[in-house]
Amino acid sequence: MAEVIDRVELSGIVKVRDIILKLEKPYRLESGEPSFDVPAHIKEAMVRALHDNQTHYVASAGIPELRKAIVAKCRTANGIPVASTAETIVTNGGMHALYCLFRALLEPGDEVLIPDPTWTCVQHLITLCGGVVRRVPLHESRGWTFEPAELQAAITPRTRALMINSPHNPTGGVLGRADLEAIAAIVAAHPQLTIVSDEAYEHVIYDGTAHVSFAALPGMYARTASVFTCSKSYAMTGLRLGYVVTPDAQVLDRMQKVVLYTANGVNSIAQWGGVAALTGPQDEVARFRAEYQARRDLFYAGLRDIPVFAGAPPAGAFYAFLRIADGWTAPDGRRDSWAMTEYLLGARVGSSPGVIFGPAGEGYLRFSTACARTDLTGALAAMRALFG
Repeated sequence: MAEVIDRVELSGIVKVRDIILKLEKPYRLESGEPSFDVPAHIKEAMVRALHDNQTHYVASAGIPELRKAIVAKCRTANGIPVASTAETIVTNGGMHALYCLFRALLEPGDEVLIPDPTWTCVQHLITLCGGVVRRVPLHESRGWTFEPAELQAAITPRTRALMINSPHNPTGGVLGRADLEAIAAIVAAHPQLTIVSDEAYEHVIYDGTAHVSFAALPGMYARTASVFTCSKSYAMTGLRLGYVVTPDAQVLDRMQKVVLYTANGVNSIAQWGGVAALTGPQDEVARFRAEYQARRDLFYAGLRDIPVFAGAPPAGAFYAFLRIADGWTAPDGRRDSWAMTEYLLGARVGSSPGVIFGPAGEGYLRFSTACARTDLTGALAAMRALFG
């Protein structure tokens, strides 16, 4: 297993970050970090928990109050028929949730189908857990969704899980009900398959589009492990709070052991913040979403003057995943996504090369629009000067 770690690379986004942090007044469009602060009622709940001395060891699966809040939220907001708190577990953020889940699901050599492109960490989490990554392309022409026939063709006797991520990082694609129903029909024909549904961006969705949880489809809860996080919806990135719901008792038992022996549970104060987040007012979530949409629209309006990039505005998440014009060439003769990322760094603009999200991402760049409007307008001005 030590050798497996040697085969896992540090994220390409981290490599870009290490460079951009050395620049003076950079435009930080490389990282999916909300610019908002944690809503006041969540901070107050955490301060109250400190004063009430809620700082001791807690149950490794999560405090009862938070698990009850998770059940209520998943039933009402997501339409997932969670029966009880026994079908929930709390983790140290969404990434930890995925790691614990893949450890609980996979035997060595088991295959996991993932979208191509997809969030950089997923492939490495699967590798660390002994699994084999199999990529299934998403198609820009379909709004960055699967072609069902390609998904069906990718399944082998060793396929243990299919990971879906909607709204999607890095493309912003959203799987609508019809897309999910097509996936459900495939899952129904393959009893060995578990759906890992990463819903980190469930509240970052635009133009009146509805977020649909796969586990809410008829008969699919039994086949699904749904992964959520408070990072994006409530700007709680540094507090590291995620959770999983599934009716699979064996998977949950295994996950609890992984949580126990990797972290001995989740920070107690963050969990009380999570209770306030899930049970308190959702006004700030709505405000964040409206502002994310405004930033998306501002950025895409500015791109009209920068023809080296092309692509439709995303339906969800807070990224712009843009095609690089065929005719563009870097000063050193390179034309790939890393070359463009490095070229933009010369103008103090951060971005993420598409290839780090998978082979299908080559020829694209990801910009985060989660930063402040001043960063977006500054980056646009810098790129206009660079390409003008």
